[in-house]
Amino acid sequence: MNKVSYGSRLGRVHSTAMKDVSQVAKSAEDVVREIKQAQSKLPAAATYREKALAIYGLICARCGREFENDNRQLLTVHHKDGNHLNNPPDGSNWEPLCVYCHEDAHSRGILGDYIEGAGGGGRESSLVYQDQEQQVGNTLAEKLKKALADKAKSLA
Repeated sequence: MNKVSYGSRLGRVHSTAMKDVSQVAKSAEDVVREIKQAQSKLPAAATYREKALAIYGLICARCGREFENDNRQLLTVHHKDGNHLNNPPDGSNWEPLCVYCHEDAHSRGILGDYIEGAGGGGRESSLVYQDQEQQVGNTLAEKLKKALADKAKSLA
């Protein structure tokens, strides 16, 4: 089947061939084959996630929320030692957490490091962005330390 269009330039008629819809559509077997091939090429992160979920099931280890197959994307795998490259086959470094508990676990560690002044707690950290005109006393850690010191003085 050809698509015919009329151009305004010199009264030309343009004809372009359209693909037959029956040739474009794929069979179900072809689609399943493509999906399986794509899954076999998944990165290591996806494979350890599936292993962890197979070992521990679809339950958050912290809050106990149970998940079904239709909402399993809300369940993540937390590395207990913080090293995402440490993936033992027995799953001893993994902990299935829902996205809410996983975010809470990481944000509590960061806030604790700021309050204690540990600056990373022995973990590797890197500076993503640093403002050249940063004034002393404007970081979150310094504000928290100042607030705690002021509170301690007022209680004493």
